[in-house]
Amino acid sequence: MTDVTIKQFATDVGIPVNRLLVQFEEAGIPVSGADATITDEQKMDLLAHLRKSHGRKERLGLSEPKKITLKRKTHSEIKMPGGSGQVKTVSVEVRKKRTYVKRSVVLEEKNKRHDRSEAEVQKIEEVRHKIEAEEARRQAAAEEAKRQAAAEEAKRQAAAEEAKRQAAAEEAKRQAATKASQKEQKASRAEPKPRRTAEAKTASIQRRHAEEKEPNADVRARKRSDDSGRVAKQGRIEDRPEADSEKSGRRKTKKGKSGKGTPSAPLPPLRHGFTKPTAPVVREVTIPETISVADLAQKMSVKGTEVIKALMKLGSMMTINQVLDQETAAIVVEEMGHTYKLLKENTLEEELKTDQEQAGQALPKAPVVTIMGHVDHGKTSLLDYIRRTKVAAGEAGGITQHIGAYHVQTGKGMITFLDTPGHAAFTAMRARGAKATDIVILVVAADDGVKPQTIEAIQHAKAANVPLVVAVNKIDKADADPERIKSELAGRDVIPEEWGGDTLFTNVSAKTGQGIDGLLDQVLVQAEVLELKAVAEGPAKGVVIESRLDKGRGPVATVLVQSGILRKGDVILSGLEYGRVRAMLDETGAQVVKAGPSIPVEVLGLSGTPNAGDDVVVIADERKAREVALFRQGKFREVKLAKQQKAKLESVFEQMEEGQVRTLNIVLKADVQGSVEALVDALTKLSTEEAAVKIIASGVGGINESDVNLAMASDAILIGFNVRADNVAKKLIDEEGIDLHYYSVIYEVIDEVKKALQGMLKPEFKEQIIGLAQVRNVFRSPKFGAIAGCMVTDGVVRRHNPIRVLRDNVVIFEGELESLRRFKDDVHEVRAGTECGIGVRNYNDVREGDQIEVYERVEVARSLYAE
Repeated sequence: MTDVTIKQFATDVGIPVNRLLVQFEEAGIPVSGADATITDEQKMDLLAHLRKSHGRKERLGLSEPKKITLKRKTHSEIKMPGGSGQVKTVSVEVRKKRTYVKRSVVLEEKNKRHDRSEAEVQKIEEVRHKIEAEEARRQAAAEEAKRQAAAEEAKRQAAAEEAKRQAAAEEAKRQAATKASQKEQKASRAEPKPRRTAEAKTASIQRRHAEEKEPNADVRARKRSDDSGRVAKQGRIEDRPEADSEKSGRRKTKKGKSGKGTPSAPLPPLRHGFTKPTAPVVREVTIPETISVADLAQKMSVKGTEVIKALMKLGSMMTINQVLDQETAAIVVEEMGHTYKLLKENTLEEELKTDQEQAGQALPKAPVVTIMGHVDHGKTSLLDYIRRTKVAAGEAGGITQHIGAYHVQTGKGMITFLDTPGHAAFTAMRARGAKATDIVILVVAADDGVKPQTIEAIQHAKAANVPLVVAVNKIDKADADPERIKSELAGRDVIPEEWGGDTLFTNVSAKTGQGIDGLLDQVLVQAEVLELKAVAEGPAKGVVIESRLDKGRGPVATVLVQSGILRKGDVILSGLEYGRVRAMLDETGAQVVKAGPSIPVEVLGLSGTPNAGDDVVVIADERKAREVALFRQGKFREVKLAKQQKAKLESVFEQMEEGQVRTLNIVLKADVQGSVEALVDALTKLSTEEAAVKIIASGVGGINESDVNLAMASDAILIGFNVRADNVAKKLIDEEGIDLHYYSVIYEVIDEVKKALQGMLKPEFKEQIIGLAQVRNVFRSPKFGAIAGCMVTDGVVRRHNPIRVLRDNVVIFEGELESLRRFKDDVHEVRAGTECGIGVRNYNDVREGDQIEVYERVEVARSLYAE
């Protein structure tokens, strides 16, 4: 093989020239550049070097992957209705990725952290020894400074004593000089003053200069003292090099009585209270069923970014607000060097029950009375008379469709009334009313008698172990028969008191007010017998009577307080929702600050609309309330997904066995939660084996854009019960042609859905015989085969209708006609009493005496429900 250049060789092996030059350099093969030529021996040397280096990597385990990432793609299609009635097919691709980290890598990281922690401990010990040595040296320097200061002080005192002696001597000299001068002055006054000579002037000037150079003894002593103190202080500071950085090394001087500055004793050096940890702090982290990244970081006392980094190392991209499951959170905690403790499934609920145990004196409370009965038996009218208002006029169709809670102050005492609907669709609402009540007033019309909903009300009251008070209404009518009502109720185990039972009966008239006072007296008597009591202090407990979504105020829940006091600003938890009470309204719409037992109020401030019948509790910690609510939501979501999965599997098996079931998809929105539940229950019960009703979504509030998109994606119809669509939703409904229906009475919803289900049924066909022909003779034709000469004896024979050939009244062939002739002409039909020739397609065994029966299939309208 001839020699080639580096550039040509790089092109042949398919690698960059620069990389090839680096490999030659690593192999120790000298090359001058890209245009240099290489020999076969140099190529073999390079190959041997590469093999050797690759083998070393394999021995070191560098070629083994530390983690494996598995990716999976799934494709599916969703059919969506288009704007012009066409169906669009949208392809959906779901990508899933999961990363598995090698266990040896994790163990190696743990060992590295352990080794690193030991090295850090060793370093900390060395630093501690250095600090102790420095402290000892500093203390020795302080002792030396003390000794020097004492020596300086002794020198200063000796100098001061010497200065005092000198000052005393000078003072004596000055006094002697003063006395001498006084004598001279006296002598000079007595004798004429001689003229001063030049020698005297010279001596006086010299003496004055000497005095200026030699100040008095006190000044000289103070100056020497200050100089010596400053020198001593400078010496002490120079002896301690760390004095500049430590405030404890500074010395203060104290002023004595004499005013002279004297240095105080040196203070001991101060040390801060913080001690650097010698090992990483390991915390025990409690992990609930679900926890957000931010909460997990707070429990470990680290930043949220550190937790996100740990998740990224594990192959998960998460944000700080996303929620982790318990297993993933445990892996992250262990990865970051902490220990974890998994909370049990119901730990939060048990803690909540423990926190809500009320202690206090139970005081008498007002009775909570639920009015039950059949439709149009006068329940709301009876309550209207008591409240002196007209509530029934505002109800659609004249029937009550919500639970109303009214706090009524009567002349006999305070009573809280719950007005429940009587229609069969509101069975669940009546059941919740019975659980929240103390006494049930069963309203029965004297002219109508016991009806199905009356029996259901009795069953609910007995199931909740609530006493009954029967109000026989419409007693003012001419055909009223209260004795018949007593007899019918006695057959249902509701025995009147005068018949030896324990049920109070009262004849009333909601129209005239007859017997109303007696009814209230009986209710209060029954309340006294029950000895109703509740804790009037402490955190409140209650039950949600009704909830709705108000456009201006948000979620609004009607809460009946059962114990404790509910105050404005309390943090409450109700079912899956929580929040702080922003405002409370009574039944008249007036704002109240607090509500005690048996008081119904409307509460604003919840995070969503709770279900009617959910318990309401006051919690001191808002964070605890949010944690319990999120736990309940996660649990509810899991149960819902499990039910959906089960329904999918069951539907698959049913469809495999019985064929495809036609389904009517519905997106339902109503004004209150009770109406939603009642409609869902009533519409679901309309499902049959051939046509089913599926509620895609239901909720409280107006119809918005999200509801329209959901209905469009699932090919569902929109039903609004006492609600309307907003402007954006209306525009989208018009553009996409969504089927939208508004209702205000539940009967109309049920009837319309029934009609829709009947229209979805497969058509049913019925066979109807339209003609009969008798074979009189059989002719053979080379073109058509056997031709039957027939006489039409009944009805009409049409050419394109199916036929049956009968022999001795037994069907021997089913098919269709190939030809129908009258003489030589082809005809479309032949009526009774006319002869014709008939050729049967694919059948030549027609005999004389056979009958040819002509029939047609007629579509028959089907009924979904038995009449």
